[in-house]
Amino acid sequence: MEFALDFTKKQLESIESILEDELIDIGVQCVVLIDLAGNVIVNLDNGESDHDVYSLAALAAANFGAVNAMANIIGEQEFSLLFHKGDKDSIHFSKVGDDLLLLTIFGKEVSLGFLRLKIAEAIKNIQATL
Repeated sequence: MEFALDFTKKQLESIESILEDELIDIGVQCVVLIDLAGNVIVNLDNGESDHDVYSLAALAAANFGAVNAMANIIGEQEFSLLFHKGDKDSIHFSKVGDDLLLLTIFGKEVSLGFLRLKIAEAIKNIQATL
């Protein structure tokens, strides 16, 4: 599914609502929707996050591109999600359609399995919005 990267105000408000309800409300610290060039489209947090989301978005897009190049080398078209686990916080990357990437930063209090389920629901709802 391909999206035009020209969002209406209503679409952006709907996406923000979906991300708030599906992810921030379950304890996620920060969620950022970016395009594959690293441009921030939506940025939400729990009010306690002080991450530099613009640097993070640029690095995440580059990381996703590099990992997909590795996927191609081993014969895969792409890896549609990435996960990096830290001692305190972790980050989950998931592709939304062909043109968007959803970054989710969360702590140990959020189960990875539950988070993946909620991300899948959020992506389905975002795609319906677009």
